[in-house]
Amino acid sequence: MAKRILVVEDVQDSRAILVLILQRYCGYDTLEAATGIEAIQKALSERPDLIVMDMSLPDMTGIDAARAIKKNPSTVRLPIIAYSAWS
Repeated sequence: MAKRILVVEDVQDSRAILVLILQRYCGYDTLEAATGIEAIQKALSERPDLIVMDMSLPDMTGIDAARAIKKNPSTVRLPIIAYSAWS
């Protein structure tokens, strides 16, 4: 079974490119979220193996979403990679 990665990115084109790379070229299963709230919900319900989180989301920062995920005992050890497209 392939590892599952939750991709959190509000810009649909950027999210699609990252998902394509992770699926086609790396062989991962992916989940998608466009907001911090959606990321928190999917992290708790879907239990991905890794989260790749944009730091600039429309409803909260990626840091705030990561903190909320890390506060839950069931997801406290879930690795999160933070990134931003800002220069």
